[in-house]
Parts: sequence; structure tokens; C-alpha cells
Amino acid sequence: MEEPGPKRLIAGRVSGVYGVKGFVRVFSETDPRAAIAGFPRLWVEHAGRWQCLEVEAGRAHGRGVVLKFRDTADREAAQALIGATLAIERDWLPPPDEGEFYWADLQGLRVETVDGQPLGRVQGFIETGANDVMVVQGERERLIPWVRGRYVTDVDLEAGRIRVDWDPEF
Repeated sequence: MEEPGPKRLIAGRVSGVYGVKGFVRVFSETDPRAAIAGFPRLWVEHAGRWQCLEVEAGRAHGRGVVLKFRDTADREAAQALIGATLAIERDWLPPPDEGEFYWADLQGLRVETVDGQPLGRVQGFIETGANDVMVVQGERERLIPWVRGRYVTDVDLEAGRIRVDWDPEF
């Protein structure tokens, strides 16, 4: 069985079934949520095994998404996928626009002040509504607002570094 590549990104999870024709309800982590239905295939991990399944149909439904995989012909087959993790390969995504980044590309980058003082590495991001917050883990955890030009002064993917205008004591 084929295994997903090293840059696999979690895109959602199967939360239930929908109807009797093999559709599953999906909690999507894509933005917008219905974008997960636009991928022609998804990695599906269930019971410790990964397999790549073709997406036959999908659409937004209420606050979630419903998907139909080619291999799930009925409700029973769909029920077997409840709890499964859905993922995509990083290279399936279009290149980001100039000055924009996928969070996954920022994970693990070094974070330092504009003076070069190391603060740690990017562990993740938190969506707050007003602006996203970068979680930086070093000798302690820091939450730095992702505000370009104010706190985030430079992102250099090639150097593996993000520079921030941030008081290291804070």
C-alpha cells in the first residue's frame, strides 16, 4: 500500500455518514471549509493504515462538508470511515501568492528578534478572529500576533527564519 509523502497536511476528519449512498460528513480544516471537496483524491488514515481514495463528489453542507469517495458505495462502507483522518500532500496545493504563506510551510522555522536574539521555533498557529497568533516554543512558550509589518518583520523560508519585533522578556 502506498504511503503519503513527508509533507502530508491534515485536511479534516470523517465525523459521520450522510444518506445511504456512501457519503460521509467531514469536519474540514481547509479555508474555506468546502475547499476539501475540490481535491481529486485524499489520503485517508483509519485503523493505523493510510490509503489514497478518489473523491467522486463533495459539497458544503451546513457548517460542514459531505464527500463521496469512489470506493464507498453505500452507508455501510461510509460508516467504516467514521473517525478517519483526511490529509493532502503539500505539493497538491497551489503556490501561495507573493507575501503569503501556508502555515505548514512556517512550522518549525526559527524565530528571532530583529536584533537576532533567538526566541524558539514555530510550533503552530491559533486563529483568534482579529488576527492569527504564532505559537513559538523556546525556553518558554510565546504567543506572537501574526501582524506583518508590525510584529512580523521578515519571513525567509530559504533561511528557515522569521524575524519579529518582539521584546524577548515578554
